[in-house]
Amino acid sequence: MKKLHILLIGFSLTLFSCSKYVETPTPKNELASSLVFTDDKTATASVTGLYSDMNQLNYYFANVLLSYLSAMQADDMYYYTNFANYDVFLMNNLLPSSQYVQSMWRDQYSYIYQTNACIEGLSVAQGLTPAVKDQLLGESYFMRAFFHFYLVNMYGDVPLITSTDWRVNNVKPREKTAAVYAQIISDLTEAKKLMGANYPTGQRIRPNKAAATALLARTYLYNKQWALAEAEANEVITNGQYSLLKDLNTVFLANSREAIWQLQPVNVAGGRNTWEGFASTPATPVATALFRLDTINFIRKFEAGDQRLAKWTDFRKTTAGATYYLPLKYKVRTNLGGAVTEFSMVMRVAEQFLIRAEARVQQDKLETGRADLDSIRMRAGLTALPTNLDKAALISAVEKERKMELFVEWGHRWFDLKRTNRSTAVLGPIKGANWQATDTIYPIPSDAVRTNVFLTQNEGYK
Repeated sequence: MKKLHILLIGFSLTLFSCSKYVETPTPKNELASSLVFTDDKTATASVTGLYSDMNQLNYYFANVLLSYLSAMQADDMYYYTNFANYDVFLMNNLLPSSQYVQSMWRDQYSYIYQTNACIEGLSVAQGLTPAVKDQLLGESYFMRAFFHFYLVNMYGDVPLITSTDWRVNNVKPREKTAAVYAQIISDLTEAKKLMGANYPTGQRIRPNKAAATALLARTYLYNKQWALAEAEANEVITNGQYSLLKDLNTVFLANSREAIWQLQPVNVAGGRNTWEGFASTPATPVATALFRLDTINFIRKFEAGDQRLAKWTDFRKTTAGATYYLPLKYKVRTNLGGAVTEFSMVMRVAEQFLIRAEARVQQDKLETGRADLDSIRMRAGLTALPTNLDKAALISAVEKERKMELFVEWGHRWFDLKRTNRSTAVLGPIKGANWQATDTIYPIPSDAVRTNVFLTQNEGYK
């Protein structure tokens, strides 16, 4: 009961942080469905508060933690000095007790609890406008799928939580990955039916039908369901609301046409925009960058003339005169007195071109798959790929374009190596004695194992 009480308090606190997403008074004292879901405004506040909570503070799962630490696990990034909580990711030496291994598990299951509470409350709510109710239910199903997607890719087999019954949830064993993916697909299919094509507020800060479609495309790709992945990605690409922006400096701006879903910054005191920009951009032109891109394994992989190197990275000199690079997709650290101009990108249409390219090549549609890769390459200022590349060469080209396009975004590189069984081949020579094949997934957190005797540990961890 104490655990349940804590979760309820956390959910209630989430309701207070939703003013950026919907201007409405929020419920103050309790989670009772009769209060939270009595009208459109309070129901909307209950759902959209989650987005503010995801991005409220720095070093959360939804900003710096997943995007930057997974890049350190792969071959993209490192931290400028020794710091134990980050070193375990860089050295692929995670422990069940590692701070961020535990917090990312805990945060996501807390969010799943909140989405389940919303699904249960909305399902029986009376007095809501039907279109609003459908949209909010769709967002809740989408978010439940979203968190389960990341949990299963980070930790492997995980408990599948679809209710708020703490007596059941506290003793849930791990479900096979296939079962978790089946629920993800079911939730996204339902979300796609329920959500509208347009964004509820006009800004791209709440998921819509295209977001569910895009995550379905990614899920099918990860499950090697090539035809389905192609179809879903194609639906997003031909939507008309989205396009690849020619100016790379505009991609990560608020409500850019490349954005499928973004998180709006909250707590922007001091002129801060995104946490990603705040973490990666030095405070002054001569200040030290904390997170740095791997020169050998990443920077040198850019082809000559690639505008992603010019526009999405920057370089500095150390006190000893050596050059190092930092990510610059987000360019605003602080913008004193100015408006917020950048939102945190969660999903964008460039990924959908890369999904469709890979799915087409895997189905031996080499010409159209190559054309999708060329769309990404030519936007970056590169030439088209040779027309005589075979399937194996195009699959390698897909891997490289995903690496160069999606770096330091939501774990793409780390998950790509894992899902294509390329982790050991790529990371083994780089990481040396630190690398083991079992490093492709995180350990189950020690706190979770202590509180649920039915949880087993992943291979390679104690």
